Amino acid sequence: MPTNPLSRRGFLLGVAATTALGVTGCGLGGSSDTSGDTSGPITGDVTGEIKFQTWALKPKYTDYINGMITAFQKQHAGVKVTWIDQPADGYLQKVTADAAAGNLPDVVNVPPDLSYPLAKKKLLVDIDTAVPDAKKDYLDNSWAAYELPGQSGSYGFPWYLNTGPTFYNKALFRQAGLDPEHPPTNYSELENDALVMAQRSNKQIAMLGLTPVIADFGLYGVTVMNADGTKFTFNDSKGLEFVEMYKRLYDAGALIPEALTANYTGAGTKFMNQQIAWAPGSAYDLQNFKTNAPSLYANVGITKTITNTGKAVMYVQGLSVAASSKNKPTALAFARFVTNAENQMAFAKLTAIFPSTKGSMSDPYFADDGGTDEGRVRVAAAKQLATAVNYTPVQWSDQMTTQLQQKLSDAMQGKTTPKQALDDTVAQCNKLLAG
Repeated sequence: MPTNPLSRRGFLLGVAATTALGVTGCGLGGSSDTSGDTSGPITGDVTGEIKFQTWALKPKYTDYINGMITAFQKQHAGVKVTWIDQPADGYLQKVTADAAAGNLPDVVNVPPDLSYPLAKKKLLVDIDTAVPDAKKDYLDNSWAAYELPGQSGSYGFPWYLNTGPTFYNKALFRQAGLDPEHPPTNYSELENDALVMAQRSNKQIAMLGLTPVIADFGLYGVTVMNADGTKFTFNDSKGLEFVEMYKRLYDAGALIPEALTANYTGAGTKFMNQQIAWAPGSAYDLQNFKTNAPSLYANVGITKTITNTGKAVMYVQGLSVAASSKNKPTALAFARFVTNAENQMAFAKLTAIFPSTKGSMSDPYFADDGGTDEGRVRVAAAKQLATAVNYTPVQWSDQMTTQLQQKLSDAMQGKTTPKQALDDTVAQCNKLLAG
């Protein structure tokens, strides 16, 4: 079911990112020379000045970031790190504009899908080559997120991770005569409960608030792309089965009509207003409920992500180093310092995120819930991260998201068949991919 409607892909700390960060076709006009290529490890003195750019971390995490910068500067005499924090709104445009102008900061916070077009243009340093001993420090699935199709090496130090259990409204389950202590554990059960809820509420209460995004196809077990990442393939029989299920749910009133509106972002609000009953989210969301929707918080149930693959969704943020940096040894050392186990663990205890470093998940903090709801979410999410994967291909763009949403909307309304909707979407996405 729709992945993370409350905080969306490309999650940020303390804010809700409402759009995916696919930038394929956004016109990166930067140089396509080979300045990002390295023939061997990058070495040299860690000294001089660098710029470090993050995304929506001020003011909440100012003390934490400044503390890390101070500690790094004390370790390396002569280093000066200038921290730039950009707002969430317009971050994609800011990074792409800087890249096109050759002005990327030395160390820049980007998720894998934004690193992809930058790496294609040789605008990022290949970390595998530049720092060959770094990979062993990070979880395999987080490191793999920056190993990009068609590019050798890896283009980011994984920073913080997230995944989400699913939240559901026990009161709405109870009103529909469903067992609030035994929520659905597979797609069949979810469809059945959703149909019951819609029927017994006379279509006044829907289970779901969004049509699926591409990651949901991955969770369902659909093969989203071919093995070499050159074509989208989610119009196979499994993909059709998935969309046909949504069509049945929509027809029954188990999926809200607003979900068909282009770029709809109101599902989170509807869940908080107790108008829909099921909302995959993240560990961050529970505190939001507690603060801003106390009546919902009293009725929130927490359950596992439903998946046919046995693997939940992993969201990744990382730090990349600009190929244009005049001070690569310092930039690489700082990015590695920020993402080391000690600093990531400290960050995890400040907010609802998880470290990408090996061994960190064995900390008792991720095994002991302390008897609190927040602790339950943390422990459940930590268990999921052991096998979680990033289901959204880095080639996936915002234009593709729009195509998928529009065609699914047509299928739900009977303007086209689910098969035709999928075939048309895949054809258009492959055209965008080739372009």
